[in-house]
Amino acid sequence: MDIASIIIVVLGLGLFEIIISVDNAIINAEVLGTMSKKARRWFLIWGILIAVFLVRGMLPWLIIWANNPSLGPIEAFTASFSNDPHIKEMIEESSPILLMGGGTFLIFLFFHWLFLEEKHYGLIGEKFFHRQGIWFFAVVSIVLATFVFAANKANPNMAFGAVIGSTAFFITHGFKENAERAEQQMIEGAGAMSDMSKILYLEVIDATFSIDGILGAFAFTFSIPLILIGNGIGALVVRQLTISNIENVKKYKYLKNGAMYSILALGCIMVLHSFGHYVRESMHPLLYFISHIPDWFSPAVTFIIIGYFFWKSYREVKKQ
Repeated sequence: MDIASIIIVVLGLGLFEIIISVDNAIINAEVLGTMSKKARRWFLIWGILIAVFLVRGMLPWLIIWANNPSLGPIEAFTASFSNDPHIKEMIEESSPILLMGGGTFLIFLFFHWLFLEEKHYGLIGEKFFHRQGIWFFAVVSIVLATFVFAANKANPNMAFGAVIGSTAFFITHGFKENAERAEQQMIEGAGAMSDMSKILYLEVIDATFSIDGILGAFAFTFSIPLILIGNGIGALVVRQLTISNIENVKKYKYLKNGAMYSILALGCIMVLHSFGHYVRESMHPLLYFISHIPDWFSPAVTFIIIGYFFWKSYREVKKQ
């Protein structure tokens, strides 16, 4: 990628990380409100090292390495900048499996929000789907069956990637529900835990909630350094908002809608990219186009979707 593409990707990653983390930041702010100023300052300064380098840096690297076990740890980290054609070929051949798994995970996440989660209705149809929550499992089952059927024709490993993505969704969803209950218990029983215990527990919960952003990052790039920089910038901004300005963020009630529609778009992009490896120019031009999406497309879609819902939220704030 050229410098302009790198900047666009990093900015897109940072914005996506900020928006996807707003809900967790709000809950964290309530827990931090029960802690001393010194502990809150420690959470912002030292906790960010755990959030960025150990979670948002190490986990993408481990995913790339697990997807390409023949690469060494160094090659897995620097693969996107390598001039070795063999390494580039390995990453290209294994990428459809990761893209299919990540795309399935994100699409499931969107449907869970659409059908089951409480929300401010930002678009026509959201209220209708929310009332049909009983159909969530039927919808995601059909989506998974469709992905497996289509992927199996292209590459059986992609079909397995779709199954892994759905499995990861249900596992992490269980952890998230437990984490949310645990945070509420921490708020209600604030005096029963030390500040250090709360900070360590918040870091564990943050790692659980960061999975969405980490998998979504692969829709932007496979470059671990760029993911680390973009997600790191986003995590820094979220931590600062958590400490100093979370009440103003709460006023922008449609930001979560923007985050979830971005997740849907990125999930679809990842699935289309996964099939792009097997689509030739001799096939239908439209099929070739939608499966060979340029690098700038994911950041552009993220900016447009989140920008719209930010504007919609801003209008509501001005009315109030």
